[in-house]
Amino acid sequence: MSKIKEILQKKGPLFNVVTPDTKVVDALTLMKSENLSYVVVLEDGNYLGIMSERDYTHKIKLQGRHSETSTVKDIMSTDYPVVGYGEDLQRCMVLMNVYKTRYLPIFDEMKFQGVITMHDLMREVISKG
Repeated sequence: MSKIKEILQKKGPLFNVVTPDTKVVDALTLMKSENLSYVVVLEDGNYLGIMSERDYTHKIKLQGRHSETSTVKDIMSTDYPVVGYGEDLQRCMVLMNVYKTRYLPIFDEMKFQGVITMHDLMREVISKG
């Protein structure tokens, strides 16, 4: 079994999923309740992107928009590099560094499986130390 698949299995099922039409304030509430810095945006089971705290800060707060009227699709990021189960953990860290991101969507044969975060990778490295 690949390390990426093992990490996702440790994380368990996704509870931080929203639709693109979800109000930003509702996505933020979910993020707070799950103690996470992002939500996954799915529509009809299809991965569309990720909305993170950074998206909120840069695209709502700094632009003077309102989280009560803006939707997740207005601010979500869709340009994260995508990796599969077979990707090496070191390669994942390189991708996160190059793309300056904390999140990598994981796919298995074109089917969305979850998100690996920088924290997930750090925990894996520390546990093996």
